[in-house]
Amino acid sequence: MVMNLFSPVKPNHSLFDKHKSVVEQAIDSVHKREYFAQYPEMPSPKVYGETAESEQKAIFEGQVNNFFSRLMQSSDSQLVCEECSPYTGKPLSISYPACSNARGYIQHAMSAAPDWMRTDVQTRAGILVEALERMKDAFFEIAFATMHTTGQAYLMSFQASGPHAADRALEAIAIGFQELTRFPQQQVSWDKPAGKVNLKLLKFYTTVPRGLALAIGCSTFPVWNTLPGVFASLITGNPVIVKPHPKAIYPIAIVVAIIQKVLAENGFSPDLVMLAVDTEAKPIAKQLAEAAEIKIIDFTGGNSFGQYVESLPGKVTFTEMAGVNSVIIDSVRDLNAMAQNLAFSICLYSGQMCTAPQNIFVPASGIKAGGEHVSLAQVEEALIQAIKGLAEHPKAGPAVLGAIQSRATHERIAEADKSVGKGKVLLASQPLTNPDFPDILAATPLLLEIPATEQAVYKKEMFGPIAYIIPTSDTQESIKLASDLATACGAISCAAYTTEDDVMLQIAEAMANSGTPVSFNLTGGIYVNQSAAFSDFHVTGGNPSGNASLTDPEFVLKRFTRTQARVNLAD
Repeated sequence: MVMNLFSPVKPNHSLFDKHKSVVEQAIDSVHKREYFAQYPEMPSPKVYGETAESEQKAIFEGQVNNFFSRLMQSSDSQLVCEECSPYTGKPLSISYPACSNARGYIQHAMSAAPDWMRTDVQTRAGILVEALERMKDAFFEIAFATMHTTGQAYLMSFQASGPHAADRALEAIAIGFQELTRFPQQQVSWDKPAGKVNLKLLKFYTTVPRGLALAIGCSTFPVWNTLPGVFASLITGNPVIVKPHPKAIYPIAIVVAIIQKVLAENGFSPDLVMLAVDTEAKPIAKQLAEAAEIKIIDFTGGNSFGQYVESLPGKVTFTEMAGVNSVIIDSVRDLNAMAQNLAFSICLYSGQMCTAPQNIFVPASGIKAGGEHVSLAQVEEALIQAIKGLAEHPKAGPAVLGAIQSRATHERIAEADKSVGKGKVLLASQPLTNPDFPDILAATPLLLEIPATEQAVYKKEMFGPIAYIIPTSDTQESIKLASDLATACGAISCAAYTTEDDVMLQIAEAMANSGTPVSFNLTGGIYVNQSAAFSDFHVTGGNPSGNASLTDPEFVLKRFTRTQARVNLAD
């Protein structure tokens, strides 16, 4: 009797049995696309413990100016990194275990790989969901770490780097589990009638991981943008080197440490997930990316480096880069409701989101609002007052705008003001004060009006609190400009306002053809910036803003291959 040729190594289903219902619920939710959150942020963060916030704030404060000792990975040195709080202006001065060169990370990760690559998906899924369940116990520390590296306001830091990031990671696990179990994993008898005899084969199927993965993080969303790729690679059997942005290491270091601990407890090497830290003066991303052993690269960041990543031969790449996001205003039911919603989207995290709106196309002749005609000037004034009302509010302003992550982004505001050219300043940017952080790096949004002919100004991403109102000849020109920009320059989101069904259809088709999701008539508490796990696909891969989508099956399928063995059973 032939035994299974692809028997898993170290199978242990105890954690999978513990979390089986979570995996099944996640898979079901991926298919239904309805609201589901394994890790909700509502009704309040206190759902994760009445005293957890204060306790983890103390952990955060104790970690500043100290060595991050929780990582269990192999290392031969320590590196004091360049993280600096946009709120206080002070360096965090945290040191991390490091390898003296890029080869060290690769060698340690490759040495740890064989057992993980050959174990079964149930074992992997159980360990990975267990890591997410333990991540819950660090949500508040992760929030403080995110806040003081990225400049996100505290509540947004908690939501984005905690519950929302964990849900996106679970989504990747669910899709990976589904795809790895889609076809038989056990032996199959194949019996084909062929005249007087039957042709008999015993067939064995298995999946083979691509190899070592590299996840290159960004400075603004170091957890949310990093975890889907990390967990997609791990569930499919690939070891991962996590290379965070040198300015935002601490938040993802917490998560890597948690994964390492669960791996070690279950008999796997913690080097399966390694944190590779560097500085802007001595970067190692290219050394890692170009190594022959690296087969998979996840990247979030600017176009220049993203295009370099996509150009590397022999790599499977998943990128999210810059986009030029548009708003198309045709007609509205309530002008103020539209303005309030759009103002929030412009102000949220000071426009430092890949989904933040930038170019607002409005017919120069005005629009219909509540059935009445309003002029372009009235639309602009409504938006100006909505932005001012939010940004200048003593409590809401700091809570929504947060801080600006880098001085380069802060300087971009002045650059945009100077480049106004044939346009005009509708709302000047002002310093944003925060009573809790007198040394904060922050500013209110800059709103400019730019002629539609000045594409050289508005066709590039102006990352930060900068938005343009662009008068057009009519809505048809607005649609064409928005879709053409998305096709040529990339876009990750689009907001549109219209009371006409036929116009809605035109916009939906034009933006779909440019690979851009569109949100219609948002008012109230739903904003174009938001992307929900298990329901929304984030980025489409259909325009230059990125080649991958969080999270569709392709995001997982390209991380492994299928193979088989056949044994002849004929006499």
